[in-house]
Amino acid sequence: MFKRIPFDKVNWLISSFLIGTLFLSLTAVPAYLYFFGLDLFQIVLFVVMFCACGFSITVGYHRLFSHLTFQAHWVVRLLTLIFGAGAFENSALLWACEHRSHHKHVDHEEDPYCISKGLFHAHIGWLLFKLDPPPPFDNVADLQKDPLVRWQNRHIHVIAALVAFVLPATIGFLWGGWVSALGAFLIAGVARVVVLQHCTFCINSLCHYLGTRPYSSKCSARDSWLMAIVTFGEGYHNYHHEFQYDYRNGVKPWQFDPTKWIIWTLDKVGLAWKLRRVPTEKIVLSELSEAQRRLATKLSDPGLTELAVIYITNACQHLETVAQQWTMRRAQQMEVTREMLADLRREIRAATNVLRLPGMYHSQPA
Repeated sequence: MFKRIPFDKVNWLISSFLIGTLFLSLTAVPAYLYFFGLDLFQIVLFVVMFCACGFSITVGYHRLFSHLTFQAHWVVRLLTLIFGAGAFENSALLWACEHRSHHKHVDHEEDPYCISKGLFHAHIGWLLFKLDPPPPFDNVADLQKDPLVRWQNRHIHVIAALVAFVLPATIGFLWGGWVSALGAFLIAGVARVVVLQHCTFCINSLCHYLGTRPYSSKCSARDSWLMAIVTFGEGYHNYHHEFQYDYRNGVKPWQFDPTKWIIWTLDKVGLAWKLRRVPTEKIVLSELSEAQRRLATKLSDPGLTELAVIYITNACQHLETVAQQWTMRRAQQMEVTREMLADLRREIRAATNVLRLPGMYHSQPA
């Protein structure tokens, strides 16, 4: 088994850290809980550190630095750089460089965490084995002009260690001495890093594997409300890949996207501005186009019953008529109201409901 592992290509520094912190989380953390128990202080500190570092990744590393979906006060940028380092996901400069490459080359060889190479590779394998040369950083020239980003990139390992491990241990010591310091180091430090990292890794892996593609099927990215819960709203990944410059991922009011709410709040208090949003009409028309594609694809299935063909054909024709009407509206520059867009969404939903009708095939699989 071990002969198949390309040891000469292993990234030993990153692999040792990822495996080491996981090992401590599975051994030292349970041992501490067995001997000293778990108190409210340790729980609160874990949650605070998890949120501070996690939102620094989603608000800062991802939507601010990687996609420039809004502009922020230097205080916001500095705090997200400091606590983002505590996630131990490297510097914002390298993170953004790799993430922009992912969007540009998604599902292809140049994609750093390409899902086509397998779920393990997309989740963590791309970190354990560096099969490609280091990135040239030619796609983050804008970030290299930011003095705060350059400062964090130069001192990333020191900042990461101080925030991830020294800070919670110090708080723990001030709270309850060496026992609390050890617990804070293990629980709010080591275990929190492991949990947060794997939540982030799920965006690269499970968000390209589980869920639906309501906006585009051009790539593997999917929308998943379950993944949105564990990734602070990043689970609406199909929308994000189609409209990557929108500061929102969960674009619909009921979708769980706390990162969007934080950015919106920062805007209201004057710490963020120029929030970029995709017009609702463009979003709904994208849903319309994808619904038409799904119906056309299903219609080409030779196993459909005659009744299913009739239903799907009618749905295709109806959406084609709707699409033509919207094309005419846009050509005539007619005003588009919120009610009209809501009606269009209902039309799309009704048309695609035929894909879920029972008895669509001549013979159901055993």
